[in-house]
Amino acid sequence: MKIDWAALGSVFGVSLVVTVGLVVLFTLGIAGLSRREAASTRGESAVAATAGAYACFALCAAAVAYGISLILG
Repeated sequence: MKIDWAALGSVFGVSLVVTVGLVVLFTLGIAGLSRREAASTRGESAVAATAGAYACFALCAAAVAYGISLILG
């Protein structure tokens, strides 16, 4: 058996970057919702924080759906 170490390293690197990216996006979404809550308690508008949070969650969902489509296709 011969293992293509370059291909294995490439797959590992891409999966690591995508995983960290998804975690960062989800964390930014949670932080945006937290800022929305903090702004609402102060009586300020939090439209930008809410829109940013929903955009981060939508990007996470799109990335997961793309990954599932790659697995099934």
